[in-house]
Amino acid sequence: MKEILNHLFEHKTLSREQAREVLSNVTAGKYNQTQISSFLTVYMMRSITVEELEGFRHALLELCHRVDLDAYDPIDLCGTGGDGKDTFNISTLSSFVVAAAGVHVAKHGNYGVSSSCGSSNVLEALGIRFTTDTGKLERSIDKYNICFLHAPLFHPAMKSVGPIRRDLGVKTFFNMLGPMVNPAFPKRQMVGVFSLELARMYGYLFQQQPDVRYSIIHTLDGYDEISLTSPFKVISDNREALYDADTLGLPTLQREQIQGGGDIDSSARIFLQVLQGAGTAAQRAVVSANAGMALVTARPELAPQEAVAIAQETLDSGKAYDLFNRLLQDKELAVA
Repeated sequence: MKEILNHLFEHKTLSREQAREVLSNVTAGKYNQTQISSFLTVYMMRSITVEELEGFRHALLELCHRVDLDAYDPIDLCGTGGDGKDTFNISTLSSFVVAAAGVHVAKHGNYGVSSSCGSSNVLEALGIRFTTDTGKLERSIDKYNICFLHAPLFHPAMKSVGPIRRDLGVKTFFNMLGPMVNPAFPKRQMVGVFSLELARMYGYLFQQQPDVRYSIIHTLDGYDEISLTSPFKVISDNREALYDADTLGLPTLQREQIQGGGDIDSSARIFLQVLQGAGTAAQRAVVSANAGMALVTARPELAPQEAVAIAQETLDSGKAYDLFNRLLQDKELAVA
């Protein structure tokens, strides 16, 4: 690691293969915590290159515990995090709306690092148990159209650097990698990113996978999701467009209307309130927006306003809450 750090401290970048090798060595326990912290810190001080991002991604995918869900052709809704906005768990809620609307979802998620409450935090608090058991994951997605893939269980590298990331408490390049390393290798993805620069990088990487249907989302005032607080960019396999709330038939929102709960218990309460139809109009609107654009990604024949209307009906009718409740009560999915 000493040579790599000196190389980086001289403002040089890593090749794709160097990046892959370093992250593989991290997983193998070849570096100590101080060395790993120093390595992560480099990428807080300068932008990552496409070659580095691709190398890190290849390492994680090579080493992950893959789960085969190809028969369900699932979609994943996942954001990078790291936007510093601390919204409530919009993409996770949207995942249940999409599932209740009839699209299979393999949701990849993790505990919060740069935010107070990640998708894994809120689902665990509400009683969802994480597993790598393929049979249980297949039962979940077969019966309820959704399963949850808790990143540390599937990615040894993420697990080994988890304590370091929590101690640092700020976004690292692992934020950038999360949406790109779903262990189910889904062929449909809607990913949110915290910058236009990263959106372009994601676009390049997805273009190397012509069998993947994707939408990359970035709201121009800095959100890694559709926040309805300003126009948002969509880069996909078949279009690049700028939308706003009016395009979707939804109201423009203020930042404070979509704030998170500040801690896990409060975030869990917001999560349930939104699913139960007791959330605010703003909360329901932003979930419908994200779920709607995910439906467009999965079913490109849908127009955005049409897809958002489907998402609104699915949420307001209680279908998403019913699905979540049935999943939660399924004793066969409980971890022994």
